[in-house]
Amino acid sequence: MPRDYYDILGLQRGASADDIKQAYRKLSKEWHPDKHKGDKKAEEKFKEINEAYEALNDPKKKQMYDQFGTTGSPHFGSGPSAGPGGFGGFDFSGFTGEGPSSGSGRIDFSDLFEGLFGGGGRRGRPREERGDDREITVTISFMEAVSGVRRALRVRKLDACKTCGGSGAESGAKLVTCEKCGGTGQIIRQSQSFFGMLQQSVLCSQCRGSGKVPEKPCKTCSGEGRVADDVTVTVDIPAGIADGQSLRVRSSGDAARQNGTPGDLYVRIRVESDERFVREGDNIKTVVTIGVPDAILSTEIPIATVHGSSTLKIPAGTQSGQVFRIKHKGMPVLNTSRFGDHYVTVTVEIPAKLSREERKLVEEWKKLAGE
Repeated sequence: MPRDYYDILGLQRGASADDIKQAYRKLSKEWHPDKHKGDKKAEEKFKEINEAYEALNDPKKKQMYDQFGTTGSPHFGSGPSAGPGGFGGFDFSGFTGEGPSSGSGRIDFSDLFEGLFGGGGRRGRPREERGDDREITVTISFMEAVSGVRRALRVRKLDACKTCGGSGAESGAKLVTCEKCGGTGQIIRQSQSFFGMLQQSVLCSQCRGSGKVPEKPCKTCSGEGRVADDVTVTVDIPAGIADGQSLRVRSSGDAARQNGTPGDLYVRIRVESDERFVREGDNIKTVVTIGVPDAILSTEIPIATVHGSSTLKIPAGTQSGQVFRIKHKGMPVLNTSRFGDHYVTVTVEIPAKLSREERKLVEEWKKLAGE
């Protein structure tokens, strides 16, 4: 059974708004996840504190909670057994059944209370079915992420039946009112509970909420209006997209029954690594090696960037590990005209062996430096 919201905040019933805010501020600071990194119990405690505050800080929700022990429905009436804990503290989360809008089997509470107390606000309105969403993963190269790319993807999904055009009816036939639900898309079921007779609106199993059925079902799709098929979907992958990001292609998921609203297609992007470049956000990082004379005297070297070759000037006295920035030569910033930067880390290579002439020059230099 859920804990009492007042108990969570360490308060007594009847606490004032100021008391509630004060208790929330104290507890939210004490149990904030940043202070308990990796502690799952602290994370759950913080969520519990926020849930309690959200209920008790809202005057309407608080009034309902004080009266019924739940914030679930403004239509809930009081009775002899009702009180601060609702109907004897009964936990409504245990109700399950054939829900009108979910395949999970959980009852929609608005329908539950409408059935109990005679409300009929949502009944009688057929709903349009929506197709399921689909997801596909696409791998692109690092340079395709830089430039953007168009891909034609083969997706296995439920597509509109070509024979009936998605209507679910044979050619020349029409959609007629569902006899089972009378065109409402829902049917009323009654069951006995400790409240008395419980009425519940559930989705019509014959028309599945549309309120219409084919007069003569299409033989190809059996009246569904859709069939499984391999479909080509063209996707424009924008420049600057990062590994793990997803694109939403509207109406390219599963078709719905009888020309309802199609679902969406989510394209998850995987970007291959590149041995030359390391990406950090919108910036690119590379490492270049130069010799001691170039570090001492200065030089200019070519740098490979994602936009082609660029020249980097190495100033005299450059130290190993020093980082230089080439502006606007990084990744495109997604959905803008801007670019990140390219950062070059310079490594100064000290030779392991010297020729006689090189050694002689270094020794002479050492003598000069010591004078």
